[in-house]
Order: sequence, then structure tokens, then C-alpha cells
Amino acid sequence: MGYRTILVQCDAGKGTTLRARLAIDLAGRFGANVVGVYIRPRFEAPIFSDGSLAMSDLFRDYETNVNADEAAAAFLFDSACCGKTISKEWRVAEGFADEVLAGLAHTADLVIVGQAEPEPTTMGTVPDIAERLVLASERPILVLPYIGLATPPGKIVLLCWNGKREAGRAASAALPLLQKAEQVIVLTIDPPKPGESRAGSDPVDWLTRHGVKASLQHDTATEADVGTVILSRAADMSADLIVMGVYGHSRLREMVMGGASRTMLASMTVPLLIAH
Repeated sequence: MGYRTILVQCDAGKGTTLRARLAIDLAGRFGANVVGVYIRPRFEAPIFSDGSLAMSDLFRDYETNVNADEAAAAFLFDSACCGKTISKEWRVAEGFADEVLAGLAHTADLVIVGQAEPEPTTMGTVPDIAERLVLASERPILVLPYIGLATPPGKIVLLCWNGKREAGRAASAALPLLQKAEQVIVLTIDPPKPGESRAGSDPVDWLTRHGVKASLQHDTATEADVGTVILSRAADMSADLIVMGVYGHSRLREMVMGGASRTMLASMTVPLLIAH
């Protein structure tokens, strides 16, 4: 089991180089094909206009800017791949980034995107792309912090576990990385009370059977503090990757997500692999 197709979101921002390099690193580990994707935002005419600019002028400006962004994104992707003996391809699509990526993800094993930046600087940037994509796709999403990476992720992994479906999906999606990790800490927060049944729900036994070096750690927190505790424990353990299930739903393009998930996506300092 492994990742055979890795989809990486590319734009004209500096985060593209980081995402592409990580995709290349993972491709080397798993013999995967890397697919770089640039999504052209659709032209949207202004709702209100004083008539000072003709629509043709507005469209011409849009074309100029988006073409420049596309060329910059392609250059960053090609530069990251230069000299690497990996299988790769470049694609360009048009539309809403979350919808396009969700569609392309059907034929990928892993999707790499970036954390929302405080001040997006490129065209078509969707600040909450990770949140939207994980709720729209059945594939695992690997989110990279905008501050960068200290080390390639996957050596020490913190796996968040509460025995629910989303946690199981995230653990299963991360299994190729967990199997190659030197250490996997399974973190449970506010675990079942003594005497409560845990039959069939022990993740360490399951992971061990898959060749994962896993150990269990318990912690407690109020519901509002779960995300903060996870980040704190990740720092304590020098974890370079956090794996967790995401709870929520997307209805009429309105995003609804649990508090811990929002905290993690907003404040993450190491890569976060999430699944819904």
C-alpha cells in the first residue's frame, strides 16, 4: 500500500515551491507520480460599474494577470522538479479551486495544499481551500503550514484518535506514512472512563499489525481546548506530522467544521494530514 498519484496545488505564491518539493520527496518514498495543478479563476464581471472601463478592458486585464500567474506557477513547479528522477505532469484547469481539486482528487491518492496565508497575494487564492477541499473530497489532504517546514514530515507522527469514523479514515489514509515513521504517538483526549467497553477500538493493536511502531498517550481537555492541547503535545514530542479526522459538512457552499479542526488549520506549525 502506498501513494501512487500525488496531486499538488500550484499558484504564483512562494508556498508552491514548498508544496512541490514535499510532493517530490513523497514521490521518491513511494514511487508516485506528481501532478502539479494550476487553477485559473473564472473571469467575474463587477456587479457595479461607473462605466469608466469597458468590459473588454477588464477582461484583457484579467487575461494578462492570470496568464502571468499561470506562467509563474508552472515555473515554480518545474524548478522544484528540475533534476529529480520522478514521474510528473502539469495540468491547468479553470473554475472554483475547491470544486476543481475535489474532482481531480478522485483519481489521486493524496492532495497537497497550503495553509491559508494571513495576506494572500496571488490571483484566485482561496483562503480556506483546505477546509473546503477536505469536506468536498474523499481523499486525504496534506496541509502545509505557510511558515515552512523544519524537516520533511513523517519521522515522528502524532495521530489523533477518538474511535470515530473520521479518525479511522484519517489513520487508514495516513498508513503508508505511519508504516515508514520511526515513532507514532496515538493521542486520545478525554478517553473512555474505566470500565467502559473498548472492544475492537484499540488503534495501537491495529497499527502494530500493519508494522507501525505505535504507542498510546492519554490526555484531557475541555471541548474548546482540544485543538490547543493537540498542538501543545505535538510540540512537546517534536512531531513533524499530525494526523486527524475532520468533522463537519458542506451545505450550499457554507462550511461547518468542528472547533478543534478550525484551531488546527488556523494555528498549525507542522504539516497536517486530514480526512473527512
